[in-house]
Order: sequence, then C-alpha cells, then structure tokens
Amino acid sequence: MKASDLFVKALEAEKVEYVFGIPGEENLDLLESLRRSKIKLVLTRHEQAAGFMAATYGRLTGKTGVCLATLGPGATNFVTAAAYAQLGGMPMLMVTGQKPIKSSKQGSFQIVDVVRMMEPLTKYTRSMVSIGNIPASVREAFRRAEEERPGAVHLELPEDVAHEEGDGAPIPKSFSRRPIAEEKAVERAVEAIREAKYPLLMIGAGGNRKTTTKMLREFVDQIGIPFFTTQMGKGVIDESHPMWLGNATLSDGDFVHRAIDHADCIINIGHDVIEKPPFFMRSGDAGEKTVIHVNFLGAQVDPVYFPQIEVVGDIANAVWQMKELLKKSEQNWDFSRFKMIKEHFDAQLAKGQHDDRFPLYPVRIVKDVYDTMPKDGIICLDNGMYKIWFARYYRAHEPNSILLDNALASMGAGLPSAIASKIVHPDRNVMAVCGDGGFMMNSQELETAVRLKLNLVILLLRDDAFGMIRWKQENMNFPDYGMTLQNPDFVAYAQSYGATGHRVDSAAALAPLIRECFATPGVHLIDVPIDYSDNERVLNREIKRLSAQL
Repeated sequence: MKASDLFVKALEAEKVEYVFGIPGEENLDLLESLRRSKIKLVLTRHEQAAGFMAATYGRLTGKTGVCLATLGPGATNFVTAAAYAQLGGMPMLMVTGQKPIKSSKQGSFQIVDVVRMMEPLTKYTRSMVSIGNIPASVREAFRRAEEERPGAVHLELPEDVAHEEGDGAPIPKSFSRRPIAEEKAVERAVEAIREAKYPLLMIGAGGNRKTTTKMLREFVDQIGIPFFTTQMGKGVIDESHPMWLGNATLSDGDFVHRAIDHADCIINIGHDVIEKPPFFMRSGDAGEKTVIHVNFLGAQVDPVYFPQIEVVGDIANAVWQMKELLKKSEQNWDFSRFKMIKEHFDAQLAKGQHDDRFPLYPVRIVKDVYDTMPKDGIICLDNGMYKIWFARYYRAHEPNSILLDNALASMGAGLPSAIASKIVHPDRNVMAVCGDGGFMMNSQELETAVRLKLNLVILLLRDDAFGMIRWKQENMNFPDYGMTLQNPDFVAYAQSYGATGHRVDSAAALAPLIRECFATPGVHLIDVPIDYSDNERVLNREIKRLSAQL
C-alpha cells in the first residue's frame, strides 16, 4: 500500500467528509489518493481561507475540520488560520507537504521548518517520516484536536514518504469519557450559590457544546438564575429568554456590568481568558464577590480573573450536578435589581431600530437582519466595528447561529466561515456580514462559493475605511489618519465572479432586498453604506452614562 493511500484511509476512519485547500506538487500522491476516496476536496483560492473553512467546520460539528496546503508559502499561509482555530477552540487539522526528506536535489528551495513554525500555534505538530508513523500520527492528531479544549493540530507528509510503499492500517478511535467534576468541588460551588443573595450566571464559548447547551437550558429554566453571555457564548441559551440580561460585548460600563457589579456570586460556565474578558475582577472583590469557574480545564489565573472556586470536568455533567442539588433546597435570592437593569437594557436596545438615515445606521441594519433571518439562520461575522453592534443588539436563538471570533478576532474569516457553514447546513439560511476591509482580505472566495453553487448572502457594510481602528483612534483623541480606503465597485466585482451584486440606496430597501436574495438561488452580495458617526458617542459615552445612572 502506498503511504498516501494509508493516510487517506486513516482520514476516512476518522469520518472526514471534506478537505479544504490548495494542493501543490508535493501533495500529488495525496491528491490522487483523495480522488479515489469518498472524501470531497473543496478547492479554495487561498490557504488562509481554507483554514478558516476547516476551523468553522470543526466549530459547527465538533469534528475535526481538515485543510491541505503544500510546503513553504502554502504552509505559511495557514498561520493565521491555525491561531484562529487554536484560540477559538475549534478542532482543525492542517496537512502540509514537504520536499523529499531522505534525498533531495533542490537544496533549500522553498524549505521552511513548518513543524517548528506550528509549535506555538497548535496542540500537536509532527512530520511523518515513514509510512509506519502514519496511523498513530493521524489518530493522535484527531484526539488532540477534539479533546477539551479543542484546537489546531498539524501533520506534515513529505513527498517521498507519501510515495513510500508498506503495510499498515488505521488505528480505531478508543472509547473515552470526559472526566467528571469532583463531588466536593460541586458541593462547594452549590453552597456558595445557596448562600448568595444575588447570584448571576455567565455563559462563555465553552458552554457552546450540544450536551452542555441542553443542561444549561434546564438549569436556567428549573433553578431560575439570570444569565448573560460573552460574545462567543451567544445563543447557547435563547436570548429571548426572560432571564437573559444581555451580552458582555464591551469589557466595562454597559448595563450588563451593573448586574455584574451587583452580583455577589458569578457562576462562570465555559469562559476562559483566551476570549476577551467580559468583566474585570479586582483584588478588592475577594470576600465580596465569589466567582465560580466551571470548565473542562482549570482556571488560568490572570490579573483580571482569579476565581475562588473551581469545578473542573465535563461542563454538562457539572451543571447537571449543581442543578440537582439546588433543586433540593430553598433559596433566598433577590433578583429585583437584575429585573430593573434588564428593563432599562431592553429599552436602550430599541433605540435606532427604525432610524431612516442613509447611509444606514448600525442598529437599523442589525434589526433588519434579525427580522429577515429565521431562528436557525446562521450569521458569520467578519471582524470589524459592526461585530460590536451585532454582538450587543442581535438576539441569538440557537447555539452557533451567530459566528463571531472574540479570541484571535481575525479579519478575513467572514466569507470563508459562511461557505463552510452552508456546506455543513445546506438547508439553513446563511449570511456573511463583512466590512469592506475584512471582505477584501479573502474576497477571492466568491469564486469558490459560485463554483460550489451555494445559496449564500453576503452583507457588505461599506464605510470606505478600517472602521474599528478609526473608532479607537477617535477614542484616544488622535486625528483621523491612515484609515480610509478606495474600494472597487462591489456590485460589478461580485458580478465578475458570477455572483449577483446589489446596492442599497435607502434604509427602507434593505430588509426587502435581503428577503429577495434568500428567495433567489445563487451567491448574492449586497453593498450597504453604513454610518459609523455614532460609534464614539453611543459605545463610549451614552451607554456608560445611561448605565451609570442605575
């Protein structure tokens, strides 16, 4: 058996459905083996986009997404995607080629030590130096990628090894269970919750697992503790739930932070410091506010996060244990202030939803997208100013229905993530929301979406600038400098790839156009001019002023 055939058989044994990427001459044996397999190759226009697609596949399915590149520049183009998956907790395997390692006649041409390059960005990286290494290397890579906390792994298959003949068979996946949280730790946490007067539940990215989502819903419904979410915890519990207090989009000064300040016990489900902190712990909090860390792994102590109680183990089981113990006792909790904060928060969220200005107001855009998307629709946000508006104002109803990245926070991921989401969920409405800056970083994947005959809507929010950094620049009282862009005609640009381009000319036109695009097959790009003039006033001053009054 050829080594590349064995490698593909090992992928098949791991139930791999797709490989995203761009092969090179060092991958040709592997490419031929893929051609004869049931695995589908999704050819992309850039390796970074392939990595974003594989990571999103992993995020949505819990299974390892796989992407492929050649040596040298192909492999280096995976770097951003590796960090995206690693920091975002998304299981992903990168497969790269390499020049022959046993004898080469090309010197150091295109040679980069990819394994060492990937070491700080992955959970596991190896070069398979013989056919005998392949089964164990593949099994270990998938195990590492999927075990908590999920992340990126990398395997290098040199050209001469891929062509090697030998024997071998895939190693089957072993049966395993996640460690269960220690009973004493659960009891200590429950005791702290019982003794609290104002307990509050915080849900982060680690809560976004199927079994965990189910248990968290039961916990909130049966125990009745109010909750808020981090950006990557959106949708774990339906945000139309009466106990939802908002999203910690900003790190401080929002309405939800008044609830955090008031709470004397915060139960942190699935958040760790890799995601931007949703609130800051201070040394003076000790003895006044108890923070309970419930996660698959122990807390990474940080200057702004140092929980007093840790419940380490399978989150779903830990939440179930806490729920069962709390059901057996009476509590004397007081949620009246949380209720008042929520009423003010809901009132503030409604401001601007019907603003008719043009270019469009961000809150109006969020409202129109919300009104036109079904509850199970998927919104894939690139990284930019609009991410803050969507995270704060858009109510997610299902897990992984609004995909944003608040760990690496990379630009350029919106369109590739939407492509992967549509591949995984072909029957659901999928929309990429991109700024003009982030969109142009991987806009070539329009061709990929058209070639795959996807039904996809891209909402391109155009301010002709790098809007988020411009906002920070204004906040720091620096003059407006170095942030403005000159964009192409995005309608013509989309049409040049075979997509359909649209341009909005009034606020009233957006919602009907979105509905029309979803009703019409194909790839649709909507050019939406956006008015960011309120970024500084609303996000830096008005929200803080109004919330401070509570």
